[in-house]
Amino acid sequence: MSATLVFKALADPTRRSIIDLLKEKDMTAGEIAEQFNMKKPSISHHLSTLQTAGLVLSERSGQHIIYSLNTTVFQDIMMWMMNVSGKENEK
Repeated sequence: MSATLVFKALADPTRRSIIDLLKEKDMTAGEIAEQFNMKKPSISHHLSTLQTAGLVLSERSGQHIIYSLNTTVFQDIMMWMMNVSGKENEK
């Protein structure tokens, strides 16, 4: 996990909205795109960024790709953040 990639991915409000959608259920790119007022290539770019950061997983199902949230990365980031704040309290 690269914290830099995760934080870069989370910095964009559209990507945070995609994560919120995927918290509810796994979705195809088309289903995700229906929730936004932007072109499908833009959604694909956001999904690619989320995948590169490890926040989103994809699995092919027939002709569709199903996207889901990778909660392991969120847990790792939370542990890292708790560890950083814990060290600061030691000073």
